[in-house]
Amino acid sequence: MRYLITGGCGFLGCNLAHEAIRRGESVTVIDNLSRVGAADNLTWLRTAGDFRFAHVDMRCADDVSRVIAAEQPDRIFHLAGQVAMTTSLSAPRHDFEVNVVGGHNLLEAVRRHAHEATIIYSSTNKVYGDLESLRYEEQPKRYSAIDFPRGFDESLPLHFCSPYGCSKGSVDQYMLDYARMFGLNTIVFRHSSVFGVRQFSTFDQGWIGWFVKQALRARSEPGVEPFTISGNGKQVRDVLFVDDLVRCYFAAADHVEAARGKPFNIGGGIRNSLSLLELFELLEQELGVKLSFQCLPWRQSDQKVFVADTSLAESTFGWRPSTGTLDGVGRMITWMEHQGA
Repeated sequence: MRYLITGGCGFLGCNLAHEAIRRGESVTVIDNLSRVGAADNLTWLRTAGDFRFAHVDMRCADDVSRVIAAEQPDRIFHLAGQVAMTTSLSAPRHDFEVNVVGGHNLLEAVRRHAHEATIIYSSTNKVYGDLESLRYEEQPKRYSAIDFPRGFDESLPLHFCSPYGCSKGSVDQYMLDYARMFGLNTIVFRHSSVFGVRQFSTFDQGWIGWFVKQALRARSEPGVEPFTISGNGKQVRDVLFVDDLVRCYFAAADHVEAARGKPFNIGGGIRNSLSLLELFELLEQELGVKLSFQCLPWRQSDQKVFVADTSLAESTFGWRPSTGTLDGVGRMITWMEHQGA
């Protein structure tokens, strides 16, 4: 099987590439190495085995087309993209070009040169907007969505109310339309929060890793200045450890006949949901520290709650998350300690 992974030196992409290499598959990785940690992830991948690397920017249609035509992939995992809400607000044109133009370039290249390939696209829960119209209950350490005790399924209306939501959502819909109109084998994953090893978190992307970094710093530097959070810390996400995400991609690709042309909400589910305050409590217990933070105004278009109901993924291709939050966060801590965070 021939795999092509765009953004294959990013957090999710390199974990998927590593697994494909481990399985002995033919692997091509596309990346422009612009993100923090991408070059390190490329070096790490080279220790795993043989694969081909193409230094390509997805915004260049000719380069994308050339790689697709040459490699003739059977399966494409499309992870390349601009992934931060804050960046989409400060540089919306860049966000559009990377996400929308890059995604459309891939679809057109596949339509012309590798029509039978399966494409799995990494979308986002932000396609559902801020969800402010829903009913919430404020509890001591979290919000809960009163009418969605199992989380949100795919019937939730789309609402692109931010530049990031627009750019990711546009490609989300292009993927589904190319299945309908051109017969491509496309699958859309609307991710909640994914975390784990090889994630080089920053203040605006990868929140689990970012706050693990703050907790490790508090342990090594007693009395360090408080860090900041946006909002009151009661906002909730379901968190998914990266190993479970890797299983999800391969499971869906193995069941493309059932999954093609459909979107799936992918996350850790209600059992692995976590507020910021609950994460801080967990980190304090695990690391023996006391965390000090200051609250800033809420980020624009933030969601009080997003928890994925993954029932459709389970019924369609037999996937469900298996790594619990405590185990996943513990493994994240261990990896970041080894990185010297």
